[in-house]
Amino acid sequence: MGAHRRPVPPTSPSFWRSPLRGPRLTALLGVVLLAGITLLFVTGLLSYAAYNPDLAGGVNDQTPGKGLLGFYLFSWPTDPHWLYRLTQGVHVTLGVALVPILLAKLWSVIPKLFTLPPARSVGHALERVSLLLLVGGALFEFVTGILNIQLEYLFPGSFYPLHFYGAWVFIGAFLAHVVLRLPRTVRALRERTDPAADADDTGLVAVRPDRPTVSRRGALGLVGAGSLLLLATTAGQSVGGWWRRTALLAPHGGRDPGSGPNGFQINKTAAFAGIRPQDTGGDWRLTVEGGGRRVRLDRAALLGLPQHESALPIACVEGWSTDDQLWSGVRLRDLAALVGLGAQPPGLLVESLQLHGAFRRAALRDNQVRDPRSLLALRVGGAELSADHGHPARIIVPAAPGVLNTKWVSRLTFGEW
Repeated sequence: MGAHRRPVPPTSPSFWRSPLRGPRLTALLGVVLLAGITLLFVTGLLSYAAYNPDLAGGVNDQTPGKGLLGFYLFSWPTDPHWLYRLTQGVHVTLGVALVPILLAKLWSVIPKLFTLPPARSVGHALERVSLLLLVGGALFEFVTGILNIQLEYLFPGSFYPLHFYGAWVFIGAFLAHVVLRLPRTVRALRERTDPAADADDTGLVAVRPDRPTVSRRGALGLVGAGSLLLLATTAGQSVGGWWRRTALLAPHGGRDPGSGPNGFQINKTAAFAGIRPQDTGGDWRLTVEGGGRRVRLDRAALLGLPQHESALPIACVEGWSTDDQLWSGVRLRDLAALVGLGAQPPGLLVESLQLHGAFRRAALRDNQVRDPRSLLALRVGGAELSADHGHPARIIVPAAPGVLNTKWVSRLTFGEW
């Protein structure tokens, strides 16, 4: 019997034999990710700012101890009313569409993860550390993000702090990697072909390449087609209209929400939230507090107040949104006037009948309360709110994340938290 050939370990350059790998392929994928991830990070920061996380002692904020990482926060505006629908729709749709490109980029550089020795110099050590943080951060952010939009909360703890801190670790490694690799990336893009293995200083070109089964152009085409397919089966949940039917990968996208005025998407049902019929029946009362005064109103009293209409969407962190729905009810600033805060009403703490779960209590900024389109909605599309859409009353505010449009409202507290 002949001697058995010793298996080649991944730390050996000859282990990696794909003829497709090379600095030019990696550079092309890197440029696409540079643009995509930059936009992804910016829209992610905007999503966090939209929650107004500094309100009411952190009622809206699931991310403790952010410190300097909240340096950019600003008062989230109410105009245009579709702002959050746009920014979060772009964030989620782009994140899903970038998955094939990210996986292709990781595949193209995987030999670098096994290079020995681990560090040949201080600069090389910094590059290796940034690469490990980059790969780990990218996988963590994309995996937790996709699990969240698919409503699969398999990760330990709250999604918000995990995704927030993971994003900062990832973007730090990403920026360091860009700075360290930019000269090589520019050089690789200028060259029409990759260097031969014996002249390659990147460690990406195979020493003993196999015969190609697809060209690099074909591989890039397959990656691009995969991204376009994910885009086409996700974007419809944010675009709305007929396109919603194409959102096959979105849990709230292609699902039929029913017909009639209440026939549009929801994030949770009344049953899931533990809302019982007796909680929202004839004994229900809304408590309005502020300025040292308190009033209690039943639904008939609310309907007896001046009614106003607003055409606003619901847009959620998972990326899905509704078209504009015609809501009617009492302006929040009019409710503030009932307790003597009519001139310049302050911010508002909203409490729901829901006993458990995130955002059972939510805070709104004063500019949101003062906007004439901000309502305690009692009806939608001319019909009573359904139980799943928040009967007997819910909040609707322009440009706010869906979770701040609290359903099954029981108490409003103006300015006293």
